[in-house]
Amino acid sequence: MTQVVIVGAGPTGAALSLLLVKRGIPTTLIEAAKDSYRVFRGEGLMPSGLDAIAQISLSPMPESVPHRQIDAWEFIVGDRQLFRVDEPMGSNQPCTLVSQPPLLEALIAEAQLHPEFEFISGVPVKDLLYNGDPLRGLRQRISGVKLADGREISAGLVIGTDGRNSVIRQRAGLELVTQEKSIDVLWFKLAAHPKFVADNVFYSILNNGSGFSIFHGAEDGKLHLAWVLAADDKTDWKQTDWAETFASLSPSWMAEHFRNVKDSIESPMRLSVVVGRCPRWHQPGIILLGDAAHPMSPVRAQGINMAFRDAIVAANHLVPLLKAGANCADIDLALSRIQAEREPEIVRAQQLQAREAWKGEQLRNNGLLRLLMVQVSPFLGERIKQFWVKGQYELRQGVTKVKLIV
Repeated sequence: MTQVVIVGAGPTGAALSLLLVKRGIPTTLIEAAKDSYRVFRGEGLMPSGLDAIAQISLSPMPESVPHRQIDAWEFIVGDRQLFRVDEPMGSNQPCTLVSQPPLLEALIAEAQLHPEFEFISGVPVKDLLYNGDPLRGLRQRISGVKLADGREISAGLVIGTDGRNSVIRQRAGLELVTQEKSIDVLWFKLAAHPKFVADNVFYSILNNGSGFSIFHGAEDGKLHLAWVLAADDKTDWKQTDWAETFASLSPSWMAEHFRNVKDSIESPMRLSVVVGRCPRWHQPGIILLGDAAHPMSPVRAQGINMAFRDAIVAANHLVPLLKAGANCADIDLALSRIQAEREPEIVRAQQLQAREAWKGEQLRNNGLLRLLMVQVSPFLGERIKQFWVKGQYELRQGVTKVKLIV
């Protein structure tokens, strides 16, 4: 049986670890952080991600994992509702927000029920190990990892799932080609309005060239608000009166809420948006998955959904070989097949995300276009709504079919 080392206990790493150990494959999962509670983790599971979770065997969602459904999507331009779309938008289940740290803990806890699993947390990977003898001209293959505490762990396969700033990617010499940066996001949390508890609408609000999205997150009593910062934005956001800024752009009931809960608005996190792909996800003995191989835009929450789908496809290709103790050449060939299967969906999803972001940018920057949208909405609102819904299909359902077969 081939030993596997997975570096990074995010959604891809935790899910793939569980899939492997449930099939008897010795797996060591290594996480540099001491726990899963990072400053920011995405929460949105589209139907494609919920389906992947079910296949991984965490469905129904454990009660220990806070989660909340999105009930509808509503777009407000100026002071007018452009349209509202109720979930599940033709899918068999609605978009669901899930608190990622407890979800990761649930995946790891289930993996720990299997003797083949080892979890090392709070110790970063410092470097990769190689076999072969370069002085004699023998080709090297990655054969494990070296931890910051000096330990060395040998492996027939190393899998890098350590995020967009992947150390494993850097150590393996795999290139990340990033897209041109156009936005950052300021992420706020604040006290919830009862209206969001009863009807959790994901509002996208655009007014006078500024915009934000707001919804009730998985955590009880907390609204999440994403404020878009354009690349050329010169706002001193640390000195901004955010309650008044949000209120000035919002419907009256929401504006009143912002002013009433002003003191609950937490200092924002600035999320630097990095989008890109590695032309090559693998080298002999190693493969990158999830954000390590293809960091996604935050648009429509694709990162966590692609992560779980990556894990399923990787398990399909690797489990038969790892269980059989296949030779290194066969394992390395499977790595190229994993990339070949996953890459088309990643490319398409990033294109769709870019298209959604471009639409928002056009509306923010073009006052005439905003005015036109507001004026035609009483007559063409239903057509605009149908056009939007059609454009969401692949981002919700996935571009390719992903089914666990091992």
